[in-house]
Amino acid sequence: MKDIIVDNTVAKNFSNPLDPNYKEFIRWLSNTGVLVVTQRLIAEYSRTCAASGSNTSMPVLIDHLQRNGRLKKFSNTMLRNFRFTERIRRSLRSNGEDHDTIKAVMLSVRKFALSHDTNLRHDINKFPGHRARAERRPQDLPYA
Repeated sequence: MKDIIVDNTVAKNFSNPLDPNYKEFIRWLSNTGVLVVTQRLIAEYSRTCAASGSNTSMPVLIDHLQRNGRLKKFSNTMLRNFRFTERIRRSLRSNGEDHDTIKAVMLSVRKFALSHDTNLRHDINKFPGHRARAERRPQDLPYA
């Protein structure tokens, strides 16, 4: 499964992408990729991108992926069952709202994420016991 998580800090740029790397990533996601989401991420996408009429906005992509069976949503129960040890919890730099995203990355198949949030990327890349990878730009991940 070619899955990936897209943080809202990146998704907000999907509405009118000028960068050819983002255009190519959106094309791949629309045609091949599987988007991994949590309820919190869906709510963030909706708050940030709901007013966009673009056919590349996150709400439109989510609808398309869901209709094509390529949206993987982790339930709140699954996320609660993935527990951080106290040592891991103390080492996290990201804010508490991002912890479900970290858990979803660790539960995903490929453990790839795109985010502009430096602390979230750090936590994903340094998470013990998992070979997860988070990057700022799509061309920095072997997503295809």
